[in-house]
Amino acid sequence: MSNSLFRKKSLTTILKDAQDGLNDGHGGMNKVLTVKDLTAMGIAAVIGAGIFSTIGQASFDGGPGVTVLFIITAITCGFCALCYAEFASRIPVSGSAYTYSYVAFGELAAWVIGWALILEYAIGNIAVAISWSGYFANLLEGLHLHLPAWTVSNYDSATPEILANAPHIFGLPVILNLPAFFIVVIVTYLAYVGISESKKTANYMVALKIAVILLVIIAGAFYVNTANWHPFMPNGFGGVLKGVSAVFFAYIGFDAVSTTAEECANPQRDLPKGMMYSLVICTVLYIAIALVLTGMVSYSQLKVTDPLAFVFTAVKLDWVSYIISVSAVVATTSVLLVFQIGQPRIWMSMSRDGLLPKAFSRIHKRFRTPSFATIITGIIVGIPALFLNLTIVTDLTSIGTLFAFILVCGGVLLLPREEKGASGGSFRIPYISSRFIIPVLLLVAGITFRHQLAERLTFANGWADIREAIPFIIFLIATAILAVQCVIHKLSLIPILGLLCCLYLMTEIGARNWEVFGVWLVIGLTIYFGYSRKNSKLAKGPAVAKVDHLA
Repeated sequence: MSNSLFRKKSLTTILKDAQDGLNDGHGGMNKVLTVKDLTAMGIAAVIGAGIFSTIGQASFDGGPGVTVLFIITAITCGFCALCYAEFASRIPVSGSAYTYSYVAFGELAAWVIGWALILEYAIGNIAVAISWSGYFANLLEGLHLHLPAWTVSNYDSATPEILANAPHIFGLPVILNLPAFFIVVIVTYLAYVGISESKKTANYMVALKIAVILLVIIAGAFYVNTANWHPFMPNGFGGVLKGVSAVFFAYIGFDAVSTTAEECANPQRDLPKGMMYSLVICTVLYIAIALVLTGMVSYSQLKVTDPLAFVFTAVKLDWVSYIISVSAVVATTSVLLVFQIGQPRIWMSMSRDGLLPKAFSRIHKRFRTPSFATIITGIIVGIPALFLNLTIVTDLTSIGTLFAFILVCGGVLLLPREEKGASGGSFRIPYISSRFIIPVLLLVAGITFRHQLAERLTFANGWADIREAIPFIIFLIATAILAVQCVIHKLSLIPILGLLCCLYLMTEIGARNWEVFGVWLVIGLTIYFGYSRKNSKLAKGPAVAKVDHLA
């Protein structure tokens, strides 16, 4: 049984299966995406609700020093993006981290990461749709148009007044978030009718977003008071790190670019460039925005849900605030679109492998998109968005994403050395030995942060502190094991740095979210052992790949 759980697919087998799946009478997918399109798609996914909302909380916690956190997070994502880029270059098919894990770790890990990615794409999009509804309602208010409160709310947050004024069916109040539902329907339709239409829409929205952000930076620069940048870290470095989850949530999404591999004109060359270009552009914009925000007003005023609009209202530039509100609607729409494109393509890859029913890999004869998977994605996002108010979704989405990043970084280390160059890929991570660098870095970090380390491992409140510290303890154990492996096997430095950074970021997410994530994984494993394992293509024959050694 253990062997079957870790059976792998070789690079050759995955490429062949993808080709067979596209030649089953429905035709292949349209290869129309260029570097420009991929870069725009990455920007569309990254610059969304994060820059319009979570940046305020991070600035409140860290002060102007939040710019340092953006740089740290960007470097972490950069390590991961390089690992994604090598995988994308060597395995130019849809599936993202799911497919990469199938090659590196085997079927069970591939299923787990595919299931976890639902948190990032489908469930995360529920929160984005709800956020979009709020921005849209505010936009209409600016035009003196008012939607009934019961059409833009949910049962969790509805006030007694909303409940009283809502229509009733069989004595029960009808509370629906209709804008959230309708934007999901529209975006799902775009994703369904074709990648060409989707890319054009995404490109237009990205152009508008960047124009507005540049306006914010340029206009805001004239109102910056440099005195607001002192002290640079008012709450110390610990205050800066407190915003890790919020800042990381602002970055997730660039991996969605890798799900479109089969629709790229030249995936092995263009995917790595698209991911890296989008990451660099977004980082520069994030840092500039953070400096403007914390320069226009005191960091202590930025604990608001709409920080960009707030600072311009504070300096009496209400017209800029309104433009920002329009841009926020566009920004969240683009995030919805990219994620609604990404999720069906992961399911399509899982279906090809037999882990999901065959319908999920069905390609529309005319539109050349995974039609059934796209419709199902629209349903599982649109229906909950009508009713729910998911306050836990941000952290859950971050956990799912970080988990994917960790497996991708670790997977690069397990790619068989002898296959390098075999697929014709053009990108390889530069090899730097970690034998001495990692132990030295860990020693320096341990000495520098010894007081914070002792504080995190002091359990004054008993089980409550222990419960919160469990992820950090796991991180310390994993770090020690990796350090030993680096010394013994001379592992490649960049994947190790990406892996360690992501592991640490996961420790900053609360224990409650870990518990919910654990329940989610148990549900996924139940489905795997009940259906996917016995229907897997690899279950019908011997494992196709031998156990690979660390590269």
